Amino acid sequence: MTVPASRVRRRPRTPGRLLPLLLATALLLPVAFLVVQGHRMVDADRELAERERLGVEYLRALGPVTEALVDAQTAAVAGRPVPRDALDRAVEAAAAVDTRVGDELRSTERWAGLRAKLEGLPSRSLTDPEAAFTAYGEVTDLLLALHGKIRETSGLIRDPGSDSYFLQDGVGEEMPKAMVATGRLVDLAVLMPQRPAAEQARSLGELATLRFAALQPAGDLVGDLQTVVDTSESADIGAGALTPLDSYQRAVEALAALSRPNSRTPAVDLTKLAAARTQAQNATRELQPVILDELDRLLRQRIDQLDRDDLLILAAGGVAGLLLAALGASGWLARRAGTPGGRGTAPGEPTEATGNPRWEPPTQSGRLPAGPMPVLQPAGQSPEPDRWRPFDAAR
Repeated sequence: MTVPASRVRRRPRTPGRLLPLLLATALLLPVAFLVVQGHRMVDADRELAERERLGVEYLRALGPVTEALVDAQTAAVAGRPVPRDALDRAVEAAAAVDTRVGDELRSTERWAGLRAKLEGLPSRSLTDPEAAFTAYGEVTDLLLALHGKIRETSGLIRDPGSDSYFLQDGVGEEMPKAMVATGRLVDLAVLMPQRPAAEQARSLGELATLRFAALQPAGDLVGDLQTVVDTSESADIGAGALTPLDSYQRAVEALAALSRPNSRTPAVDLTKLAAARTQAQNATRELQPVILDELDRLLRQRIDQLDRDDLLILAAGGVAGLLLAALGASGWLARRAGTPGGRGTAPGEPTEATGNPRWEPPTQSGRLPAGPMPVLQPAGQSPEPDRWRPFDAAR
C-alpha cells in the first residue's frame, strides 16, 4: 500500500498582502504633514488678526484721551480753567480697556505710568504758562509713545493688507501726531507775545518746527485716506470719510497759512488760528470712528476668510486620508479574494479537478476502514489492461 506523503502547508504571503497598506500609509504621512502645517499657518494668521482687533479697540479708547489732553493743555496755557471732567472720563474708559486687553498687548505697565502722569496734572491752570506748556508736553509725548506701543504689540504695524495698513497708519500714528502738534502750534502762538523780545527769534524757529511737525503727519493722514478711498472696494469708507477729510484738509491748509508770520504782519492772528485748529479737531473727531470701524470690518472679514480656509484644509486632508485608506484596503482585500482559504494552491498538488484520489484520514478510533484497501496508483498513470491478466496467471 502506497501512502502519499503529508502535504506541507504553504506559508501565507504576508509581505505581498500588506504592501498596499504600507504604500497607503507612506502616502498618508506627507498628506497629514501638509494638513497640519497648513492648519498651523492659518491659525497663526487668525491669532494675529484677533490681536489686531484688540489694538483697534485700544486705539479707539485712546482717541478721546488725546483730544481731552490737548484741550486741557490749551486751557492751561491760556490761563483758563482746565476741563478735567472730559479728561477723567476718557482716562477711566481707557483704563477699563487696558484692564481687559492690556496683558495680551503688554501695555499695562506703560499705561500705569501714563495714568499717573495724567492724574498728577493740576486741576487748575498754572501761574506760569511756560511751565504748563512743558508739563503737558511731557504727558502728550508719553501718550504718543503708547500709541506706538499698541500698534507694535498688536501687530497693526505689520498688517499684510494694503487698505488695512494705510488705515492703521493713519489712525494710529499720523492722526494723534497731527492732533498733538496742532495743539502745540496754537499754544506756542499764544505764548510768543508773552516772551521777551530777545527770545522772539528763537520762538519763530520753534513755531516753524511745530508747523512742520503738524503739517507732515496731517499730509500723511490725508494721503493714507485718499489712497484707501481711491483703491478700496468698500463704499462705506468713501462716503463716510470724504466730507470730514475735505474739512480736515482745508483746516490744515489754513493752519499752515495763519501760523506763518511775514514782514507785513509779524504777529499771528490767534483768533483765526484757534478757529482753524477747532475745525481740524472736529474733522478728526468725525474721521476717527469711520477709520476704526472700517479697519475692524476688514479684520473681521479676514478672520472669516481664514476660518473658511482652515475648514477647506481640514476637509481636503480628511478626503485624501479616506481615499488612501480605501485604496490600501481594496488592494489588501483583492489579494485575499484571489487565495481561497487565505492561501494559494501549490503547483502539482492533487485536487478534485484532476480526478486523482486523495488520502482519507483515519476514523476517530484511529483504525483504518474495514475491507480491502485500494491500491493506489501514482498520479497520472492508468491501471493495467485486462488483457495481460491471463498471461500473468500462467506464469
